[in-house]
Amino acid sequence: MAHIRSILAFVILLVNLLAALVFLLSAYSPYISPEKYPMLSCAGLVFPVLLVANICFVFFWIIFHYKFGFVSLAALLIGIPQIRTYFPMNLHSKDVPSARIKLLSYNVMSFNNMEKVNGENSILQYLARSNADIICLQEYGTSHSTGKYVNEVYIQEMMKSYPYKDVTVVGDKNSGNKLALFSRFPVLSARRISYQSSYNGSVCYELAVNGDTVTLVNNHLESNKLTLKDREKYEGFLNSFKTGNVRSQNRSLLHKFADASVLRAKQARVIAQTIAQSPHKSIIVCGDFNDSPLSYAHQILTRNLKDAFTQSGWGLGVSFNRNKFFFRIDNILISKNLQSYNCTVDRSIKSSDHYPIWCYITYKSSI
Repeated sequence: MAHIRSILAFVILLVNLLAALVFLLSAYSPYISPEKYPMLSCAGLVFPVLLVANICFVFFWIIFHYKFGFVSLAALLIGIPQIRTYFPMNLHSKDVPSARIKLLSYNVMSFNNMEKVNGENSILQYLARSNADIICLQEYGTSHSTGKYVNEVYIQEMMKSYPYKDVTVVGDKNSGNKLALFSRFPVLSARRISYQSSYNGSVCYELAVNGDTVTLVNNHLESNKLTLKDREKYEGFLNSFKTGNVRSQNRSLLHKFADASVLRAKQARVIAQTIAQSPHKSIIVCGDFNDSPLSYAHQILTRNLKDAFTQSGWGLGVSFNRNKFFFRIDNILISKNLQSYNCTVDRSIKSSDHYPIWCYITYKSSI
């Protein structure tokens, strides 16, 4: 009986070792180039599953053979920076400096497909009472009709407290996709950032903010182009990693993630170059990245910027509210001379397939 227990313990230890190694691969997959290793670069998608598995192994060995617990414990310690990126634990501050701005980013899904209920649109009502100083929108779409659907006249009325506005078409000329900016600060310039995408895109603005010129980049990076059926498959994709049964249909789904990841990698590098060329010290990058915090695109964009949610948010910050995509794919990034407070993914409104993300931003000298 003792011999059987020893063999069983050895087998479990081998499985544990494999889980620890794959966890580290997943945690540091943002440093794997999608162009060179497209499938491996998607390992961050299963990070939460592997994180939970390794935590369970630690507790398992504490109960049955504590000396073996070091395997997963060591992996978790090495992965702490990535764990914190994925699941930060910052308490909200009550002492936010008065010299601050509030920035809000929101993929509005064409204002819930331009829908009005009793003559009103819930997303525009939310934006109008948000008290944000700068609002960046993705998937901005309006109707040409009057009355029944959201049109530009209705938006102008709802957003009348924002004297400065820019709406820019992104993607190719037939995409119909737009990015929008509403600001209480003057917009000095606005230009599209040129990169490959038929539907998505980025816009770079210069804003005059309280005597400073701020570079702001609003983004809608490449979508994974998943159908409803693909999203249902994704649940099976996660379960397959739990059971070790990666079926062929899940491999096809992984190919979709990988192909989109390659495009986002190229887009992120162009955006990073734009940021590097900015003559202004104060930089904010926000929007729908369509990728998890543990992704190559996110890693490229945060090389010289700080993730506001990692710095001042709490929890997973899941910002996509359809199916089981448990990721924060909407982001606010800031330059090192800025400080974020109380970064929040606001789950109080579910009119779009995304939740809005907002935070307070101050200059470090004002703290």
